[in-house]
Amino acid sequence: MNWDRIQGNWKQVTGKAKEQWGKLTDDDFDVVAGKRDQLTGKIQERYGVAKDEAEKQVAEWQGKASDTWFTK
Repeated sequence: MNWDRIQGNWKQVTGKAKEQWGKLTDDDFDVVAGKRDQLTGKIQERYGVAKDEAEKQVAEWQGKASDTWFTK
């Protein structure tokens, strides 16, 4: 899935992101606002992982993204 599509529909995919990263708060998701680098930074901060690990998690999550995540 193209990240631009995720970013453009951020409000719709935050539920899926919350399932993946339960330690992130609603405020965190508001700050992220679909920006990939911001999401990576919040994952690093909340989970205490290295940047490479956070980027890997985001890439895997992005790979799972499908059209079913978006309201028709």
